[in-house]
Amino acid sequence: MQSPPENSAYQLALSGLRETRHHWLITGVAGFVGSNLLETLLGLGQRVTGLDNLMTGYRANLAQVRAVVPASAWARFDFIEGDIRCLDSCRRACQGVDIVLHQAALGSVGRSIADPILTSDVNLIGFLNVLVAARDARVRRLVYAASSAAYGDHPDLPKVEEHIGRPLSPYALTKHVNEVYADMFARCYATDAIGLRYFNVFGPRQDPRGDYAAVIPQWFDAMIHNRPLRINGDGDSSRDFCFIDNVVQANLLASLVDDRAAVNQVYNVAVNARTTLNELFAMMHGLLAGRFAHLDGYRPEYGAFRAGDVRHSQADISKAARLLGYQPTHRLEDGLKEALDWYVAHLGTSRSR
Repeated sequence: MQSPPENSAYQLALSGLRETRHHWLITGVAGFVGSNLLETLLGLGQRVTGLDNLMTGYRANLAQVRAVVPASAWARFDFIEGDIRCLDSCRRACQGVDIVLHQAALGSVGRSIADPILTSDVNLIGFLNVLVAARDARVRRLVYAASSAAYGDHPDLPKVEEHIGRPLSPYALTKHVNEVYADMFARCYATDAIGLRYFNVFGPRQDPRGDYAAVIPQWFDAMIHNRPLRINGDGDSSRDFCFIDNVVQANLLASLVDDRAAVNQVYNVAVNARTTLNELFAMMHGLLAGRFAHLDGYRPEYGAFRAGDVRHSQADISKAARLLGYQPTHRLEDGLKEALDWYVAHLGTSRSR
């Protein structure tokens, strides 16, 4: 992990957490983002409750966290196998909690187009249950995973939080409605919530398998195993890829910020950069080519554009920098290099729940 700049807001937040213990709830704790948040918080001496129904999360992710934190840290973690669609499970998980990091959701544009009812059930009813449970438990702050999908068909680049278009998928719609719900709760019940619009997050423990896997772990998996790699469209579509350490930073800053002007806001979490899919392939291929002889001459296949996908995405992160003190520590290539050994070591094995 790269160290944050000395005297940065994040460095000060980390120092503060080493001195003060809070009780955190992470929903979706067995997932990619949730398990990375868990590892960081336990390493900082915090107490954590985790809630997950293991629909898209893995016990193996929790086992990996347990393997890298001290036994004394793991003892401060309580796991609840439960579903955010059950209000009673949310109420139980919120008991005695100071801060909620709500990561549980059913992701993927493609999955939402295939099954809009399930996506809406998890992402809307589940989110409302978490809001209600956090309100009733007098949780101090809720930080929730929003999405860059909320920008929809708005054409401007870079994306600015106040300007969004029409949603292009059921998933995008649910994530936008989450923001509206959080704002409404702040007005009606004086709750504190901050939404983080993630842009194409990647890193260790991200699932590479299945029809709805994210592009970076899916491509690493394909290249490592010498399987066909498919690019949807011509490869000139671009994304603002964001390494998981940047996302962890944004969550902790949002959880601890004292400035009232920063609360009940939505922020972009990215690096303010654009990388085409063709450039991404070249970068990943270059990192792996020296390790796998079969990648000599390996090339992607190209197919049709995928329904619901945006053509280009790039985030303006000035609002997060100004109000939260957010300073990303990893650009795309930094994150790929840091996560490479994990991808090579783990993508050759099967995942178990």
